[in-house]
Amino acid sequence: MATSVLAMYTKLSRLPAGRRLFSAAFARQAPYFRTIRPRFLQVSPNYASLMLPKRRAVHNHIGTVHAIAVCNGLEAAMGALAEATVPTGKRWLPKGMEVEYLAKSTTDLTCSAETDPGDWLSGPDVPVRVKAVRTDGTVVVAGTIHLWVTDKPAPAPKDTPAH
Repeated sequence: MATSVLAMYTKLSRLPAGRRLFSAAFARQAPYFRTIRPRFLQVSPNYASLMLPKRRAVHNHIGTVHAIAVCNGLEAAMGALAEATVPTGKRWLPKGMEVEYLAKSTTDLTCSAETDPGDWLSGPDVPVRVKAVRTDGTVVVAGTIHLWVTDKPAPAPKDTPAH
C-alpha cells in the first residue's frame, strides 16, 4: 500500500534535493515540526528515520539538544512511519509516549521509529519503538510511542437534491 506520504517520499527522494523538499513539505503539514528542521533519511513501511540538526534554536541551558526537541524528532519519525504503514481503511492517533533519557544529546541526532508488520494487524494498540542516536552511535533517548489504530469512519451520505 502506498500512502500519499510514502508516494511523495518515493517520488521526491529520487531528485537531487528531493529529501529536503519532502522534509519541508512534511513539516508544513504539522507546523510544530518545523521548529526542529527535520531532514528525513528514510520513509518506508514499518521504518522511518530523520536527522535532527543540533543548532542553537533547539539547545537547552547546557548547550545540548533539548529533551522536548528530541521527542519532537521522534514523533515526526513516528508520524512518517505511521502514514507509510497504516493499513487501507484505518487511521491512527498517538495516545502516549514513554521515553528514557540515556545520555546527553551533544551532536546532530538520528531519530528513528520502527514497528513489526504484525503489530498493525493485532488490534487497536500499535507500539512504535523510537530512539535518538548521536553521531558516535550512542543512544541518547529510547522509548515507545503508542498508537490507537481504528477503522476510518464511513463517508457521510451525500444529500440528493429534491426533484
